[in-house]
Amino acid sequence: MKYNILIAEDDADIVELLALYLDSADYRVFTAYDGIEALDIIKHEDIDVALVDIMMPRMNGYEFIKEARLISDIPMMIISARNQDVDKIMGLDIGADAYISKPFNPLEVIAYIKALLRRYSTHRLAKEKEVLKLGELELDMEKFILRKNGLVLPLTLTELKIVAKMMKTPERVYTKAQLYECINGEWYESDDNTMMVHISNIRSKIEDDPAQPQYIKTVRGLGYKIENKKKSKY
Repeated sequence: MKYNILIAEDDADIVELLALYLDSADYRVFTAYDGIEALDIIKHEDIDVALVDIMMPRMNGYEFIKEARLISDIPMMIISARNQDVDKIMGLDIGADAYISKPFNPLEVIAYIKALLRRYSTHRLAKEKEVLKLGELELDMEKFILRKNGLVLPLTLTELKIVAKMMKTPERVYTKAQLYECINGEWYESDDNTMMVHISNIRSKIEDDPAQPQYIKTVRGLGYKIENKKKSKY
C-alpha cells in the first residue's frame, strides 16, 4: 500500500528535500505552501500523515491543525524552527501527534512517519467499517467526508453533521429542532429558517436536481428524512 503524505511548508527547499526522501521511501507526496491550501488538500484527498510547519502564510500551522482536526483524525507531525517547550506543548495540545525541531534529519522524519502509521493501523482497521452508504452516497465517518459516485462533495462541517444524523437512520423523519440539536445541542425558534437554508445547501450539493430531490425529502408539517434514491417504488 502506498501512503499519501502531505507536506504543509512554505520553504521550497525544505519541501524539495522532504519530497525527495519521501518519494525514495515509496510514499506519495502532496505539497501545500500555506495552511489554506493544505486544508483544501485534507478535505479532498485521502491523506495518511500530514507534516506541518508552524509559520505559514494565510493560515499558520496551529490554525491549520485546529481546522483539520474538525474533519480528520489523521496523524499530524509539526516540523518547525520554533523549538521552545511552550511551542511544542501548544502544538501537541491542539492535536499534533509529534513535534520535530529544525534543522532535522530527513531519515528521522521517515522513522516518525512509519511509527505514526504503525500506531494508527489498528485504529484505522477498526474504523474501516464505519462507512455509511445510501444509493450513490458514501459517508466516511473516520475522515468525515461525503462522496457521491466516488467524488468528494464540498459540504461544510455543519452540513456533514446533518447528513450523518439522517444517513444513520434512513427513512426516519427528523424535525428541524432534532436536526439542529445535532449541531450544537440547542434549538431556538429563530433557527427555523436557518435549518431550511442548511437543507437547501445540502440538496444543491448532493442532488442531481435540487428542485426534485431524490435523497432528502420534506415531510410536510413534520420535517425531513433521507431516502435511498435507488429504492424500488414497488
